[in-house]
Amino acid sequence: MKIGVVTFPGTLDDQDAARAVRLAGAQAVPVWHASDDVHGVEAIILPGGFSYGDYLRCGAIAALAPAMSAVKDAASKGMPVLGICNGFQVLCESHLLPGALMRNVNQRFVCREQELTVENTRTPWTHEFTAGEKIVIPLKNGEGNFQAPPETVAELEGEGRVVFRYSDLNPNGSVNDIAGICSKQGNVVGLMPHPEHAVEPGFGTSRGGNRTGTDGLRFFTSVLSALVG
Repeated sequence: MKIGVVTFPGTLDDQDAARAVRLAGAQAVPVWHASDDVHGVEAIILPGGFSYGDYLRCGAIAALAPAMSAVKDAASKGMPVLGICNGFQVLCESHLLPGALMRNVNQRFVCREQELTVENTRTPWTHEFTAGEKIVIPLKNGEGNFQAPPETVAELEGEGRVVFRYSDLNPNGSVNDIAGICSKQGNVVGLMPHPEHAVEPGFGTSRGGNRTGTDGLRFFTSVLSALVG
């Protein structure tokens, strides 16, 4: 099984995402931002970082990269796509997901172990979780405040497209405590916390969740089992 990991100038967490893919049992395939070919992969990850230095808006320039044309085409055909932190911002700027990620309400960069409530287990990236389950995933962002017009928020809520919520506290001011959402089809998921940093015992999280630092690994094993069918 091949999962593509896209690298933009300024991406920081591509190697972490690739390691998570390998730990889950798949092959991580590098996808360079200037390429319009996703190299026959079966799923795609847009990792975290500061693509193009966050100029204009976070993810705005990356959304115009040649690789994103290929990602959008693949997503339209049902390929699973996961956007993590900056990747979530890129998905919103690309209009693969609605809304926008704004500056945190306290105007400060947040870095913490974040408890989440799993809301939607019907996506390829979350079906190994249980609805209502509490997990702990590292969070690190300065522009993680998810906002959208009231009618869009109502649509996300009404269609069950909120995938994760912040559950112990809201670290950035996101509307309705939203930490992650999915597309109408469910194959595209974006979230601000970093599951790729919680895939090995002894690393990542140390409180809540399963207390072993591996809550994030199920994102990657979930998509593999979904692809196998």
